[in-house]
Amino acid sequence: MSLSLAGKGAIITGGSRGIGFAIAEAFAKNGAAVSICARGAEGVEKAVATLREHGGTVHGAPCDLADKAQLDAYIDVANDAIGGVNVLVCNASGFGRTDDEAGWMAGIEIDILASIRASHAAVPLISANGGGSITHISTISALRPSLRTPPYGAVKAALNHYAQTQALALAKDGIRVNAICPGSIEFEGGVWDITRQNNRPLYDRILASIPAGRMGEPEDVADVALFLASDMARWVTGAVIPVDGGQVLNG
Repeated sequence: MSLSLAGKGAIITGGSRGIGFAIAEAFAKNGAAVSICARGAEGVEKAVATLREHGGTVHGAPCDLADKAQLDAYIDVANDAIGGVNVLVCNASGFGRTDDEAGWMAGIEIDILASIRASHAAVPLISANGGGSITHISTISALRPSLRTPPYGAVKAALNHYAQTQALALAKDGIRVNAICPGSIEFEGGVWDITRQNNRPLYDRILASIPAGRMGEPEDVADVALFLASDMARWVTGAVIPVDGGQVLNG
């Protein structure tokens, strides 16, 4: 067994930057045919161009994941473009931070409903290809109370629960389902990059809470996603895995 994804097709939602792009790149480097989507066409085009440098089949398309019709159409087109889907990674997030209608709806529409809809669209395709895996990108905010981002933590907690329910329901179809809970991940233009520039006290406080002594990088999450998509994880399903340098251990 190895981490090779040769012969497998993978769809990554929210795959144009940050964690999603790092996952797509790890998959492409390890032989998968890859399709990514994100809301912005320019970002998708740039990401696709970079992914194609690794030599495999790459497809990308803009998609408003809050729009069920667009999402269903994207999954169908992506399946054809990459020669069949074996792996789905639901990475996109509305990142609802504020405890109001707007904050909750951002999380419900993207983190929950888009993940459910993508799964519903992809499961028959994955099953028809002999099985595979679904990975939901969650957060350690789902594992503890989240005072700064109440909707974000709560909707991701629901996503973790759904992932485990899916794992139980889809095991008979040869589909494994897991969730990854990243800690504080820093990349250019991301939340923690912006926080470092604009709210240094908060950045320093969070950094000090990480036992590993550094912020995470998108590749830290991508490596775990690669494992979960590979045959090395053939007996792993229903897991909720923190990838956080021990951050959650400090509450």
